[in-house]
Amino acid sequence: MSAEYKYDIDNFEVSNDMKKNFDKDGYTLIRNLFSKDEVHKIEKTITEGGMMKHSYMLLGVEELYHYHCKFLIKEPKVGGSFEWHQDYGYWYNYCLSPDMLAVFIAVDECTQENGGLVVLRGTHKCGRVDHGKTGGQQGADIERVELLKKQYELVNVDLQPGDVLFFHCNLLHCSGPNNSEKRRLAINVSYNEKSNSPVKPDICPEYTKLEKVSDTAILECQNYTDFSGKNFIKRGDDKLVDFADQTSSYEKSG
Repeated sequence: MSAEYKYDIDNFEVSNDMKKNFDKDGYTLIRNLFSKDEVHKIEKTITEGGMMKHSYMLLGVEELYHYHCKFLIKEPKVGGSFEWHQDYGYWYNYCLSPDMLAVFIAVDECTQENGGLVVLRGTHKCGRVDHGKTGGQQGADIERVELLKKQYELVNVDLQPGDVLFFHCNLLHCSGPNNSEKRRLAINVSYNEKSNSPVKPDICPEYTKLEKVSDTAILECQNYTDFSGKNFIKRGDDKLVDFADQTSSYEKSG
């Protein structure tokens, strides 16, 4: 396992050690980045705020912006596996450079028992692997992956609620099926560099400046249901839809 770090709201900063480990391994694990109370609020927003209607069964110094996010749910006994892939394998057609990363936030316990993450440590240095249809999914070339598995360490990334994994967009990763009695709920937030804004029309946005909020913003927030101004990808045709258009029978509250 790569070096792990534990979040302390009163004493935490991104250190040179963290950056070195990210560059070497392609990922960095922050334990307890979100507290139990914060995780509860995040879960409530997903499960009670209407987001389920839209469900599908550290880079240098340049300014980052929010590319997109999604919640990932594997229900007990039915949650399927995800084939080996790189996130840049999907984004390559829109963004010219792999100056992007993903942030995987565990809302539930995410272990190998219920379909947790597996990564090939250091494979972010191997460049983009060709992607195509694999097992009915868009996945990395199987032959290439098998060769890389002979040279790079396979790491099971087990996370507790509130733990967060930051990983490079070229890091090969996958996840197994959920054969347990426990749900596996997580949020995956993707970030892009300002200069790497999509060069082709895309369902994901061009550069928009991020406004940083306080470390206590989640704890202070009481809004679980109002998604005004937010867009969701419409299931099946990869088109954006306004949340308000999909909630005519849902009463939103501020």
